[in-house]
Amino acid sequence: MSSSRPQGEGILIAVTGPSGSGKTSVCKALLAMFPRLRFSVSLTTRPRRPAEVDGEDYHFVSEAEFRERIRRGDLIEWAENYGQLYGTSREAMEEALRGNDLLLDVDTRGARALKKACPGGIFVFIVPPSIGELERRLRGRGSETEETIRRRFDNALREIREIVWYDYIIVNDELDAAIDRLRAVYLAAACRRERMMEKIKPFFERSGGV
Repeated sequence: MSSSRPQGEGILIAVTGPSGSGKTSVCKALLAMFPRLRFSVSLTTRPRRPAEVDGEDYHFVSEAEFRERIRRGDLIEWAENYGQLYGTSREAMEEALRGNDLLLDVDTRGARALKKACPGGIFVFIVPPSIGELERRLRGRGSETEETIRRRFDNALREIREIVWYDYIIVNDELDAAIDRLRAVYLAAACRRERMMEKIKPFFERSGGV
């Protein structure tokens, strides 16, 4: 299976999915396939977990620093989830898109902000196959209280109601199939006419066409 895609300007692909959607596993698999595709490392104020690496999983910052970045306009999108702040650096995103493609993991609020700032981006929503499966996956973690599970479940339903304005919807009923679908979306985005016109311009110039 090829790990290359047609060349052109950088692609921004934003992926949203509620807890239990399998979004993280699908995104990690796509990143492993394409060296040109980079992951956008978000800033967060939440505490670092033992297995996490600062600068790889998140950029961990204080709330004061985060709010100062908001004040300066440094963040292209940000949101508060479960009492913690998350956001994307405008400068880091623009730099990453110079010569690379960028995959972002954002919630619905972040995706809306990105769509406004980057209308040429690709927006994908990953959803479990059913409400029952969503609840089963949330409970299957076995590490959260009943209150936390219910809160995540209710939040997931709210996010899924936003699905109507996304470009693509992937139902993650089977992991490998969901990975293949996201790969297909990414490769199709690279072949969109507006991205390929610069590459094929010599054909028009040679023939005196458009």
